[in-house]
Amino acid sequence: MSAVAWIATGSLAAWLWLLLGQGFFWRTDMRLPPRRDPADWPSVGVVVPARDEAAVLPLSLPSLLAQDYPGRAEVFLVDDGSSDGTGELARALAERHGGLPLTVGSPGEPPAGWTGKLWAVRHGIGLARARDPEYLLLTDADIAHEPDSLRRLVAAADNGGYDLVSQMARLRVESLWERLVVPAFVYFFAQLYPFRWIARKGSRTAAAAGGCVLLRTEAAERARIPGAIRQAVIDDVALARAVKRSGGHIWLGLAECVDSVRPYPRLGDLWRMVSRSAYAQLRHNVLLLVGTVAGLAALYLAPPVALFAGLATGNRAAAVAGGLAWLVMTATYLPMLNYYGQPFPLALLLPGTAFLYLLMTVDSAVQHYRGRGAAWKGRTYARPDTTSPEPSTEQR
Repeated sequence: MSAVAWIATGSLAAWLWLLLGQGFFWRTDMRLPPRRDPADWPSVGVVVPARDEAAVLPLSLPSLLAQDYPGRAEVFLVDDGSSDGTGELARALAERHGGLPLTVGSPGEPPAGWTGKLWAVRHGIGLARARDPEYLLLTDADIAHEPDSLRRLVAAADNGGYDLVSQMARLRVESLWERLVVPAFVYFFAQLYPFRWIARKGSRTAAAAGGCVLLRTEAAERARIPGAIRQAVIDDVALARAVKRSGGHIWLGLAECVDSVRPYPRLGDLWRMVSRSAYAQLRHNVLLLVGTVAGLAALYLAPPVALFAGLATGNRAAAVAGGLAWLVMTATYLPMLNYYGQPFPLALLLPGTAFLYLLMTVDSAVQHYRGRGAAWKGRTYARPDTTSPEPSTEQR
């Protein structure tokens, strides 16, 4: 066989293994179970870090304030140095809509060794702990919740004995680029962190979706959250790992009643979202970068290239192997497109979307070595300084 045929055959073998051996990552049935109300509803502190979120807050904060929750719940919004009046707008929305009590705090600029978001989360958790809640709901300022969202999260944690329950919010898919890139983003995430493995006790796989994380306060204290992850750029995965390493039982699934209202209308918007943390995901390791690029090329680009090259040159082995690999790839993507309500022909474009992600990952590394680090909302985070001292219990 030719080299192209061998590469295509290897890609087909890899896709067959992914289909059957990677925790059935392509399935989209990991959802919250039907709600069974606990006898006593525990108290919850809802922590919302917010930096320059005036554009999305009117679409998200009222949904939190309107939670139909039988127990005691309170919202703590942390205005993280906003320049657009986020804190004032939050107070005005609370006065207009009523609902759950709202406290707006401001932690000031983060000290060295902390990312801005986690410094804000630390401040919010401190405010919430003054009310001694049994659970903490960590949710981003662009996340809108259906009225029974908090009920369902708490019931799932209580009935399942979970220390952390997280839902991957349904991202917006309205613009052309959102339709092309967003479902693939969630698909790639699930491939990297199969949800079934995350929920398995004893498994090393751990991840969460930062937009919606319900966390037992006891588990947060045991895992030293957020101090233990204070430098993490990908804070949701770091949080889940810390909780699981400390003996916690965690769960992550796709959302049905939690939606992101943040728009990403242009490719540049989505590019910045991915590239700001892609190289951090690879631990700023050149060898991992090379391996990732090679892996993406072999998995997603080789099948269509082999198919068309085989058809053009009469190389039947390359065409058959490449076509079958592309077929399996496409089949695994269809459930995610269905979840997002997108037309099935988009599945055929997955190789092109994967190529975009490959370029975003390389760009993330380039930006890192240019000294720009991961940037978000006016802040740039350089490579973490692992020698920074851990904050004491009193500081936390």
